[in-house]
Amino acid sequence: MNEGTAIYEDEVLLAWDKPAGIIVHGDGTGARTLTDVVSAHLAATGRVGVRPQPVQRLDAETTGLVLFSLDRATQPALDAQVAGHAMNKTYLAVVAGRVPWAEKVVRQPIGRDRHDARRMRACRPGQGKPAETRIRRVAEKDGRTLLVVTLVTGRRHQIRVHLASLGHPIVGDALYGGARSTSGLLLHAWREELDHPVSGERLRLETAWPERLWPERPAQL
Repeated sequence: MNEGTAIYEDEVLLAWDKPAGIIVHGDGTGARTLTDVVSAHLAATGRVGVRPQPVQRLDAETTGLVLFSLDRATQPALDAQVAGHAMNKTYLAVVAGRVPWAEKVVRQPIGRDRHDARRMRACRPGQGKPAETRIRRVAEKDGRTLLVVTLVTGRRHQIRVHLASLGHPIVGDALYGGARSTSGLLLHAWREELDHPVSGERLRLETAWPERLWPERPAQL
């Protein structure tokens, strides 16, 4: 089973390229988690006893970059960047059909769907929690469109909900009406920028190009 790979690692911070089909945190079922995978990796490299703490989470079927804190003393600095939106996180998403606009900013609040506990929903102003998503069209091929998506806030299912609210659900996202896909949910956490919690250096982390979403990386990216 593909369990992903480390793409950055030092004494206090680790970034992992998460595959589809694995949850980040335990859900009470006893299923193996990404945290378990990272713990095993640390033990195998001689760092027995280090307990990785995920700074973010991805849905089970979303692939890509997940950050882990490896040091309790510096974790608050990472948490503060998440809470203060100082981390820039960029996703790749594929939708069916042609998207008629080049760029769009969506600021619809997001709340829970009262009729389906699995889902979130786009709300009217004054309801739900504030949410902002920035979207840019990058490429079109074979009846699909590749989008680069930047999160300003980090609500549950935010990208999935906002794209569905525009009439462009992500391919493979059955929960929000996306087209069927043999490659799963075509959403990938591709790139992240953050300040290193010790050195203050601005880190730019990036996974390998996800060929399951789009065969070749567009020249403008």
